[in-house]
Amino acid sequence: MIQPVKEKIILGIDPGTTIMGYGVLRVAGVKPEMIAMGIIDLRKFGDHYLKLRHIHERVLSIIESYLPDELAIEAPFFGKNVQSMLKLGRAQGVAMAAALSRDIPITEYAPLKIKMAITGNGQASKEQVADMLQRMLHFPKEDMPVFMDATDGLAAAYCHFLQMGRPVVEKGYHGWKDFIAKNPDKVKR
Repeated sequence: MIQPVKEKIILGIDPGTTIMGYGVLRVAGVKPEMIAMGIIDLRKFGDHYLKLRHIHERVLSIIESYLPDELAIEAPFFGKNVQSMLKLGRAQGVAMAAALSRDIPITEYAPLKIKMAITGNGQASKEQVADMLQRMLHFPKEDMPVFMDATDGLAAAYCHFLQMGRPVVEKGYHGWKDFIAKNPDKVKR
């Protein structure tokens, strides 16, 4: 069950080195509302370091515009190209550093978890995710972005919204003996 909140703003980011997507949700009570989504277009920058600077500047600008309480970011998936993974990890790290510089807590979600949360299918296409978000958040089809990276950023935020109020398991157990050792007050002898 999702725990009601007075108001919370969640920024979701889909990291990228060519196009980085973002979405912003406002949650009032238990009702989410999309307040923004868009992209950070990095195609005009030939130099990777200039891309990183632009990511930092734009993410800070988005943070200053919407004042998010939390950041949900898609974790890089493991690909075969090590150089691409390194660049993607740097882009993600710069976005995270921007949030951390404003004391915004960060939660990472695997792409499979985000797709599963939105569509019920971990192998869903970007179009399926976008269509489901449009239906759940009730925004007009005309507001659907050209680049699905924007809806992927929004999907990270929505996935985070769905996690609100889920119990956090504080103790891990490795069998009954471990449970008994960690919870002697719950066992009758």
